[in-house]
Amino acid sequence: MILALFDLDNTLLAGDSDFEWAQFLIDRGVLDRATYEARNQAFYDQYKAGTLDIHEFLDFQLKPLSQYPRTVLDAWHAEYMKQRILPMIRDSARALVDKHRDEVRVIITATNSFVTAPIARAFGIEHLIATEPEVRDGVFTGGVSGTPCFREGKVERLEAWLAERGENIKSVLKSTFYSDSHNDLPLLEQVGHPVAVDPDAALRAHAAARGWPIISLS
Repeated sequence: MILALFDLDNTLLAGDSDFEWAQFLIDRGVLDRATYEARNQAFYDQYKAGTLDIHEFLDFQLKPLSQYPRTVLDAWHAEYMKQRILPMIRDSARALVDKHRDEVRVIITATNSFVTAPIARAFGIEHLIATEPEVRDGVFTGGVSGTPCFREGKVERLEAWLAERGENIKSVLKSTFYSDSHNDLPLLEQVGHPVAVDPDAALRAHAAARGWPIISLS
């Protein structure tokens, strides 16, 4: 197996799908602006600073999924894709994905799979490893299922995904991972070919010190 791993937010996308989903719901009046907008920004700032409590954030992010029928959520998501996500998909990102078309391509992201599965399809990427919202009797509960796909959790989730295919991160012929964030250092350190994409300051410094490639899609 030759493995091409892509972070999503601020890597393939010119923005953050998690943040934009909450803003979309606020702008539609689904979430109260006074209550949610400041918290959404605070969580995003914590993520960038490396101080995010992922379980506190997921409680904030997943709870709205439990309050509406799936048909309504899917209709909102289709609108969100058109308004927020498609404008964030750059030709350079599509070209990077296409460069790996003969490899096993995976988006691996902390953002939940309800938000990200249609985005993976828009990129034509076959596999998605994401934080999984808990579902009971076909309805989102507002909780999370299993390990969140965040920091060390990305390594754990990838190893589980590979194990299902009789592989592990050391056994694949080649592994490449593209990311913008220092939060992804645990996985970047595990792959054969880590690549920093428009990296934050902490990742840029680490990549420069380790001699990792630094590229820009902007």
